[in-house]
Amino acid sequence: MHTENSLMMHEEILLLALHDEKGTTSLGGWFANAMGGALFSELVLRKAIAVSGDKHKKVSLLDSTLSGEPILDECLTLIRQEKKEKKATHWVTKFANLKDLKNRTARRLVFKGVLTEDQDKVLGLFKRTIFPEADHGPEAELRNRLHRAIFTDTQDLDGRTVVVVALSNAAQMLNGLFDKKELKSRKERINQLTNGDVAAQATKEAVEAVQTAVIVSAVIVPMIVTSGT
Repeated sequence: MHTENSLMMHEEILLLALHDEKGTTSLGGWFANAMGGALFSELVLRKAIAVSGDKHKKVSLLDSTLSGEPILDECLTLIRQEKKEKKATHWVTKFANLKDLKNRTARRLVFKGVLTEDQDKVLGLFKRTIFPEADHGPEAELRNRLHRAIFTDTQDLDGRTVVVVALSNAAQMLNGLFDKKELKSRKERINQLTNGDVAAQATKEAVEAVQTAVIVSAVIVPMIVTSGT
């Protein structure tokens, strides 16, 4: 059950993406898309928004009550202020590109005692902010939940864990968390979690939006690199 003291799903995604000691992101840039999907899923699971069941798949606002979580409330406010209903893909992308999303989320984890904030220098010249772990407990607990979800056949799983598995898989993060060969052997299980669980179905549009964003990024980035050479 989610409580006020629990980590939110986009915080969990960032925690998985951060290197424990270095405090830098170590799973590539696609984790931001998963964070956008997590914010969207959070609103779905809190019954603040819903995706229409017709072919248009538009997002409607159900409850505009603010949660007290600054980033989540910013996302809800953006939906509330939009004059026309938009698709999930639009919102996942918009949430993933919120200004300074990574650092703002990391600072919430600092506030919760999970991370610390520090600075180092790249090549001894350029300062950057880093967020090493202060308390490994929350990430260890999260990784245990994900491991149990993927590497056992239990059906006794909470919906939030399933959503984090689905989003991490969509953003191609799982290979950085677990052994690739072992993951390959559990491909059917991962597909079952992504497509068959009730909670995952509730956020299916978010998962598909993350997958689309990753595919687009995988195409655009090489094009930019090539055009710049």
